[in-house]
Amino acid sequence: MWRVTSHALRLVDARCWQRQLCQPSPGSLRCHPAWTSGAAAARGLSRTAPAVRFSPGARSLFDEPLGIAVQGLRPRQPVTLRASVQDEAGERFEASARYEAEESGELDLGRSPALPGGSFCGLEPMGLLWALQPQKPFWCMVKRDVQTPLRLLLEVFEGHGPPPGRLLAQGQHERIFLRDGVQRVPVREGRIRGTLFLPPGEAPFPGIIDIHGLEGGLLEYRASLLANYGFATLALAYYHYEDLPQKPTELHLEYFEEAVNYMLQHPQVRRPRLGLLGYSKGGELCLAMAAFLKNITAVASINSPVTITAIPLCYKDKTIPHLPWHEERATVNQSNIYDCSDVLDDPFQVPDHQSRIPVENIEAKLLFIAGQDDNLIKSEYFAIEACKRLQAQGKNNFQILSYPGTGHCFDPPFFPLNAIGRHPVLLKRVFLGGELKAYSKAQVQAWLEIQAFFNKHLNEK
Repeated sequence: MWRVTSHALRLVDARCWQRQLCQPSPGSLRCHPAWTSGAAAARGLSRTAPAVRFSPGARSLFDEPLGIAVQGLRPRQPVTLRASVQDEAGERFEASARYEAEESGELDLGRSPALPGGSFCGLEPMGLLWALQPQKPFWCMVKRDVQTPLRLLLEVFEGHGPPPGRLLAQGQHERIFLRDGVQRVPVREGRIRGTLFLPPGEAPFPGIIDIHGLEGGLLEYRASLLANYGFATLALAYYHYEDLPQKPTELHLEYFEEAVNYMLQHPQVRRPRLGLLGYSKGGELCLAMAAFLKNITAVASINSPVTITAIPLCYKDKTIPHLPWHEERATVNQSNIYDCSDVLDDPFQVPDHQSRIPVENIEAKLLFIAGQDDNLIKSEYFAIEACKRLQAQGKNNFQILSYPGTGHCFDPPFFPLNAIGRHPVLLKRVFLGGELKAYSKAQVQAWLEIQAFFNKHLNEK
């Protein structure tokens, strides 16, 4: 019997599974350099007034850990720290935590636990970032322009309020998406539309195509962050962008095949290997590409079905219909939030279901990443069933990482949790699932696993 616990499942051979706790790869945690000032003390205060310190000092990559400290406090002084970020739509995200300074008058979030009463408690050095939540209910952080930073404001207030006490100090820090030297290249080649991110250094680089879900448009943040670690990454749009179809009634795999050929013919992309990274509908498309197209070496699929959903997929003379959607099965609570966990049929209960992607034909290495609390797609179940079919064909080219307390939303580290979102098909607010602290740990661990997966399989000699 197949069973997934709070540990990830990793294939050992074609006959057995080994439970492995999801942990960052050794040596993956970065050490902070010496503390540097993030901002001057509040105006009008003396040199001994409290001051915020960040490490790194002025800016850091969005997915990197950030050291935070306050100096110049009184011994054991109670303070409240509040972090805030404003997204591109002008919506504000906030998190706060209560602390007590050390005897030295310093407060280092890497050493001092947060006290009860804030957004989190306990020793959480990055808590003020992963606990950020929108002040507008149900808002999802918007970040489409990766060439501009998100600015983090950190404020230090006296006491443990509410209301907030006197402002003692504040500092600002930029969270960026592009390391110095990364090139952003708009792609308008033939039919394909997207953006290619090229790392600094000596080419060629391992190549990845990054595909997002049903929200449509062009999302670049994940591809830009991957490029910082040495991957030539194409953020690929496939509808509702420029001259692409706005509301397609079907998708054509030939479009994605053209993107594969573009990458493999690019002089700065290492041939003949190519990786695919997809989330939700994007992961579904990546699996279909690996099942039908050549030259796909490695696929990381995040919270994805293994059937065609919402929009039929065509390739040559074949059309794969989308899995039936039963809106009448959705339930709604008093807040008018829908539970859609049972609206899709189970394609594995019908032999040779027409909507199912023939994953058993895939030769590429597969990494399935699943949230155990995914309330939109039964991603963990889909991953296990897909791997059963691969195993039945004598294949051991797959791996499942399953994360407790993690819902359908699954972004790179430090993006805010989106536990309730607007469904792109139903156009209603739906439960996506997830718990704040568990999700924050899953983000960090899965992001490191994705990089290690592609490094291993795209750089093999």
